[in-house]
Amino acid sequence: MHKSTLILFMAATCFAQNQYDLLLQGGHVIDAKNKISAVRDVAIRDGKIAAVAEHIDPTQALKVVNVRGLYVTPGLVDIHVHVYAGTGEPGSYAGDLSVYPDGFTFRAGVTTVADAGCAGWRNFEDFKQRVIDRSKTRVLAFLNIVGAGMRGAKYENVLADMEAKPSAEMALRYKGLIIGIKTAHYAGPEWTPVEQAVEAGTIANIPVMVDFGTNRPERPMSELVTKKLRPGDIYTHCYSGLRNEQDETGHVNPAMWEARKRGVIFDVGHGGGSFVWRIAVPAIKEGFLPDSLSTDLHTGSMNGGMKDMLNVMSKFLVMGVSMDDVVARSTWNPAREIHHDELGNLSVGAPADVAVLKVETGDFGFIDTYGAKLRGNRKLSCELTLRDGKVVYDLNGITRPDWETLPRDYTGDAITPAPRKRP
Repeated sequence: MHKSTLILFMAATCFAQNQYDLLLQGGHVIDAKNKISAVRDVAIRDGKIAAVAEHIDPTQALKVVNVRGLYVTPGLVDIHVHVYAGTGEPGSYAGDLSVYPDGFTFRAGVTTVADAGCAGWRNFEDFKQRVIDRSKTRVLAFLNIVGAGMRGAKYENVLADMEAKPSAEMALRYKGLIIGIKTAHYAGPEWTPVEQAVEAGTIANIPVMVDFGTNRPERPMSELVTKKLRPGDIYTHCYSGLRNEQDETGHVNPAMWEARKRGVIFDVGHGGGSFVWRIAVPAIKEGFLPDSLSTDLHTGSMNGGMKDMLNVMSKFLVMGVSMDDVVARSTWNPAREIHHDELGNLSVGAPADVAVLKVETGDFGFIDTYGAKLRGNRKLSCELTLRDGKVVYDLNGITRPDWETLPRDYTGDAITPAPRKRP
């Protein structure tokens, strides 16, 4: 055999033996899209999901990671965050009230976030350059119907800056990156913010997310969800109790049930002031589960009752929602809501965004936004997060070798080899 032919043969043999870059072995896979909730192996190659099966030959993988006793889920998708940081503007969600995403996502199993309206059409490109383009986290965005963005009442109550046409044009310019229109915090009695947001969403063919602002009798929540919003539009803060989500008898507002039948989406949007046990617990008991779980991450919520995505998910576990349902509402449901069906699932060929989660048992306390506590005996933690097949968070080093097994003068190259080039 000619020498060059032999080299090619040996290289091909090597790669045949290592068909996969990484194999997650023996975890309980939850994948709502593919209706999987069972122990499965998950193989990854070239940043994509390559196989999900009851048994995958470990000799076919370059690296095998034992995840027995853990849950393997798609990377979590948090569709309500505030991450337009770095401008230096005080008291503004286009500034000091926002946080840089990478410090808060991977450690909680989150691989995709959607900023909920921090930027409007006037400052979106600054947000893109400043944060979106520099983040390892996949950052998508709802564009604020207020052209100046979410910068306080001085801007957010200006009806003249709520324009459907330029908002829709910006959304179409960045189709797929801008995944919706947001209206929030408006204090006046007019329907203008909602109507302009819906018009922009209709032009750009994207959903609208509504934080309904001040509760006003001239524009009741019941009319918003049953008449103003379209199927696929999103009502966030659905357990806040701030806008009659619970009626005078202590039950879920009938308008919310009617709106759900129409296809309106109900999102948690926990935040620093929008999740209350006295609203959520009765609603869950009645069977009114949220379509999606989200954090409303910002400087005012991250150290309060909200904390992070896993804490929000844990709250629903302790309220009796199944692990399968909690994961579905944190992965596949939100991915579909923002029209990114390639995310939130472990289908072969999908981006290898993966969270490996642990259910811890003990005596835990969970706090709502007023400071009331609910006790629970379970909570979620994140062991491992992959983004496009790369390890971006590893709590206990389950993908890493023991230092004593390495050469005496080992460096990072011995632990994390450079990516291989395939023949």
